[in-house]
Amino acid sequence: SGHERPEGDRCPICFDLIELPMGHHSKTNACCMKKICNGCDLAATRRGMYNSCPFCRTNTPSDDASMLAMIQKRVSKGDVEAINHLGDNYYHGGLGLAKDAPRAIELWTRAAELGSLDASLLAMIQERVHKGDANLIKNLADRYYHGSLGLAKDVPRAIESWTKASEIGSLDAHHELGHRYYFGDGIEEDEKKGIYHWVQAAVRGDVESRHKLGDVACDYGNYELAVQ
Repeated sequence: SGHERPEGDRCPICFDLIELPMGHHSKTNACCMKKICNGCDLAATRRGMYNSCPFCRTNTPSDDASMLAMIQKRVSKGDVEAINHLGDNYYHGGLGLAKDAPRAIELWTRAAELGSLDASLLAMIQERVHKGDANLIKNLADRYYHGSLGLAKDVPRAIESWTKASEIGSLDAHHELGHRYYFGDGIEEDEKKGIYHWVQAAVRGDVESRHKLGDVACDYGNYELAVQ
């Protein structure tokens, strides 16, 4: 595409660019907050490094409390990735934390101020999500589905967010759900539910969903309806 990726997208062990989406092809350890590509992580496991970080050799925490303590220690030192990661956990209630969207946005904003592009975009999205912006909720679902902006790929959460966005008026979210349900992409196949979502988007003017309904009609031999 002609766009250069930042140096932070490289694995610190092999120095290769981590395949996109990075959340799906790498692992971040709480000890050093380095993104290690799956290849280097697998190589370390094969060398017998089952319970230590491939990069800094620190023993991996065995429970949520220990992991949270590691992250908070790095947050106190101004580690951008740790601040961003802690924000994720506050937003989703991970590592034993109570869900706290305002605290999450505060942390993402702090990470953005320290130079994290991912955190800057994520903070903007999450703040508007918190205010009920249907389009931004749909955008967040896309990020979860593809594992971008530093988020781990999480298809169930993507489906949940698309559903929420569709309920408050996002035609794009209806279209996405139509595809996921009709083809069983990331969720149990349910053709009727897929068609339902395409219909909801099509009757409100979504052209792509209308085309999908035409394809469905054609598949069932209803060519007259398909061309309408």
